[in-house]
Amino acid sequence: MHITLRRAAALLGLFGAIGLAQAQDANLARNLAATCANCHGTNGHARGDMKPLAGLSAEKIVAMIADFKSGAQPATIMHQISKGYTDEQIKLVAGFFAAQPASK
Repeated sequence: MHITLRRAAALLGLFGAIGLAQAQDANLARNLAATCANCHGTNGHARGDMKPLAGLSAEKIVAMIADFKSGAQPATIMHQISKGYTDEQIKLVAGFFAAQPASK
């Protein structure tokens, strides 16, 4: 019986960890996009002269970031920031901003 309790505890811990990982993955796009808030505003709603990202198509955002990453689009900081993300992470961020209501 002692071994059964250990196994049950191990399984409970395993399933708890899986649930935590899934919860983190569910928020991954939002968490990655949050790093953009300093310049592009909360949820992509920029203020001032900064370009808003909320409501732009994901394809447009991916293309813009690709231009920064390749150096085709001049930038002060975006060329460095864009190189810090994988293509999959860029798609997640682009999808997050595309799902936000457009800035007013």
